[in-house]
Amino acid sequence: MPMIDLTLPHGVLSDDAKAELMQTLTRTLLKWEGAKPGNKAAESIAWTFLHEPALVTVAGRPAQQPHYRVVVGVPQATLDDDAKEGLVAEVTDQVLRAEQNGLDPAPEDGFRVWVIVDEITDGNWGGAGRIFRLPDILAFAGASEEEIQRRTARLQAK
Repeated sequence: MPMIDLTLPHGVLSDDAKAELMQTLTRTLLKWEGAKPGNKAAESIAWTFLHEPALVTVAGRPAQQPHYRVVVGVPQATLDDDAKEGLVAEVTDQVLRAEQNGLDPAPEDGFRVWVIVDEITDGNWGGAGRIFRLPDILAFAGASEEEIQRRTARLQAK
């Protein structure tokens, strides 16, 4: 049940570029969570919300260049440290490529993109009027019993 909140300054991307970026970010998050490409169950619970403030400030002053925030909400223990590192790097690159029409971003541009991984503590993810725990979510997404046990063990280690 990954959820993405994408915040970008109003007017910085075309509607088509926003839609493509939202789809790309969703696929990327699902990949790092371990979902197989085309997994319809996993895709059905992967939501992205777009926020476009009219003003973004840096140090209390209007930003001179676009700044972006991507908050990725995932169930606790879904991502290990390597997956978080990979996800943050890939999302940063994808946001900047969307801004620059696919061109390679300059290394310093990465400082204009914050990616926040928000792990939702097990027992605090609700939907359809109930609480979903990590094993419930993994089973819904089609994870094997072995995968459910592996990730649940990681949850218990935290």
